[in-house]
Amino acid sequence: MLNATPLLRLYAHRRLARLAALDPVAAQERELLALVHRARDTEFGRAHRFADIRSVADYQAGVPLRRWEDFWRGWWQAPFPRLTDVSWPGAIEKFANTSGTTGAATKRIPVSREMMRSNRRAALDVLAFHLAARPASRVLAGRNFILGGSTALETLAPRIVAGDLSGLAAADIPWWIRRRTFPPKALALIEDWSRKIDTLAPLSLAAHITSFSGTPSWMLLFLEHLSRLRPAALARDLYPELELVVHGGVGFAPYRARFQAWLAGSRAETREVYPASEGFIAIADRGDGEGLRLILDNGLFYEFVRPDDLGSAAPDRRWIADAELGVDYALVLSSNTGLWSYVIGDTVTLLGRNPPRLLVTGRISWSLSVAGEHLVGQELDAAVAKAAQTLGGTVLDYAAAAIHPDSADSRGGHFFVIEAEGIAPDSAEKFAAALDATLARLNADYAAHRQGDFGLRPPHVLLAPPGTFAGWMAARGKLGGQNKVPRVIADPALLASLRHAAGDPGA
Repeated sequence: MLNATPLLRLYAHRRLARLAALDPVAAQERELLALVHRARDTEFGRAHRFADIRSVADYQAGVPLRRWEDFWRGWWQAPFPRLTDVSWPGAIEKFANTSGTTGAATKRIPVSREMMRSNRRAALDVLAFHLAARPASRVLAGRNFILGGSTALETLAPRIVAGDLSGLAAADIPWWIRRRTFPPKALALIEDWSRKIDTLAPLSLAAHITSFSGTPSWMLLFLEHLSRLRPAALARDLYPELELVVHGGVGFAPYRARFQAWLAGSRAETREVYPASEGFIAIADRGDGEGLRLILDNGLFYEFVRPDDLGSAAPDRRWIADAELGVDYALVLSSNTGLWSYVIGDTVTLLGRNPPRLLVTGRISWSLSVAGEHLVGQELDAAVAKAAQTLGGTVLDYAAAAIHPDSADSRGGHFFVIEAEGIAPDSAEKFAAALDATLARLNADYAAHRQGDFGLRPPHVLLAPPGTFAGWMAARGKLGGQNKVPRVIADPALLASLRHAAGDPGA
């Protein structure tokens, strides 16, 4: 295969120079006004007087915050699935299915042609940052292995389809890029996860893989399958030309140690991305754990609202010009797919301004709190990973839930189902103690409530046998693709099903 990396290098040089010269505030205001101008003649644009908007302040004064349910009931439900000139000009021909990580019913997110083009440009930015870190890269000398959802799409009406965003993207790959991707289109259609990895694993070993992308949990399941085909083999043995592993969709902390072990001795680097069904938001342009760089000029306008303020009649809405560093915000998007001041459900913290970088700290629904401790996803990920490391093991997956006060104990607490390797099955109490200590170090409110064993019970840990989470997700029809293990479970029935899958006698 012809090495196309030199052509990519020319593009990357120009793109990185443009990004270096970009003024974040000016770029974001320009992006918003361009979006508003484009959508001024839609139903939504006319109702919100887009033609009169001249500034960010005008926009925020005239367009309130909305969630998916607000858009669905107010704008999309009646004409669905034919959304033509409703909240974005033209006809929407694709919808991304998403339920987040809370176990909620499937939601349909409009996906415009403009958004698909923006996502492809963002993918090129990933490669541009990789080339900046690896000037001698040959990443386009081989194939990019995309471990995503099935490209078998649901037809909602003639020429209107729905599916996982990864499936929509895979089905939309231009012909000149497709020959540089793996798996082939016919194999990408496979919906059954077990059959898919059985088919792809041996074929991938002969496919000259130079990059590998997907959700960390499913990538690791695939790699475990490979290890059964080639016992004791690592990345350097299986994919000797691998130089880039792109991951996103869930927090990386619980999986970092296993990826480091699997990549030991290889040429590969990991690079985190933040692609949501609503748009491609940010990319790691520095080292692992140093934050993700917001994409400022690619069809998205960002607002930042404190989670506790979302229900306010007049929420304090910040943007790149005035958002504070180190504050936990709910991320709000306006986009080139017809989402306007849309609360996507994620929480983030800004680390810098020029360029703006952020950390994804969790979901609005992820805050685990029974006594005011407000543990967020980032803290849970880090604490579970550290506790496993303390006991000499690594996390495979986990979920947590609140324990509410009852007649036996007036204190609330936290329940963790954890699947790990390298940890003895009878080590649950030791794991709980290590977890407790780390949570107290990371979260001052947790430490205060745990002080003297007075306000919170110590965490209860159930160590699940190997394969628990994969089996549980499969039983729920959620195996593979973009499906994510819910980190915080509020539904008692869902928690009971997980405890049953883990063999908990108390379930």
